Amino acid sequence: MIRLAIPNKGRLAEGARELLERAGLELESRGERALQAALGTDFLALFVRARDIPEFVADGAADLGITGRDLVHESGRPVETLLDLGFGRCRLVLAARDDAGVASVSDLPDGVRVATSFPGATERYFREQGRRIELVPVSGAAEIAPHLGVADVIVDLVSTGSTLKVNGLREVGTLLESTALLIAREGLSTGPAERQVRELKAALESVLRARDKRYLMANVPRSQLDRVKQVLPGISGPTIVDVLDSGAWVAAHAVVDARDVYRVIAELKELGAEGLLVTKIERLMP
Repeated sequence: MIRLAIPNKGRLAEGARELLERAGLELESRGERALQAALGTDFLALFVRARDIPEFVADGAADLGITGRDLVHESGRPVETLLDLGFGRCRLVLAARDDAGVASVSDLPDGVRVATSFPGATERYFREQGRRIELVPVSGAAEIAPHLGVADVIVDLVSTGSTLKVNGLREVGTLLESTALLIAREGLSTGPAERQVRELKAALESVLRARDKRYLMANVPRSQLDRVKQVLPGISGPTIVDVLDSGAWVAAHAVVDARDVYRVIAELKELGAEGLLVTKIERLMP
């Protein structure tokens, strides 16, 4: 069985489990503290720390993994990125105290003290900026470091930035935009497991593709078909079906962007549409 490492807890765990279940891969766990679980017939899920997943995949302890781009970047290990999964969106940023007079990384002197739990990414960033730094490793709550005098600035993950504001800090640079990724050990997708990897990737893509789409159905006057086709372009045009025993009406079916549903319904109503129905889509294959 192909081993898929997924986060055992934290910001990425819920999103990973939900995505797999929507793709038809139910976790058959034996208990809340189980270290592994069957995942369909071809995969075995391994529950590990999200931070450890790039290491496990690169070393071959796991074949595939779901973890954050920030953690892959931090590890610096060679893995293959198969798919951006879209959830777990955050940023790795450089932040300074509001009263520090720092507007960008160029305002920082050589030897600046940087508190972070991402030492690898931080060192690479400042090296590229031509700055020497003194790393202050922390395991959490980096926001307090500048106020305690143990560091001048911090590098930390943010999603909205509200935590920085509450602690009197402001962003002065972005190191990385991060989302969850499906990663694989090098060579896996072209080896004996190529079929299973391809099928897993396709299943996950079908869920992601459907996420921002809706399936819309409406009875429309046959006389308005040309205009309906302009309102409902769909993936490759709307599907038109005759309504039984009613030559004056047809049923139009189409996939539309979720953000366009309000506008599309209004335009169809103007054309005399009736019996409109909008539903979510579980999976969408091209």
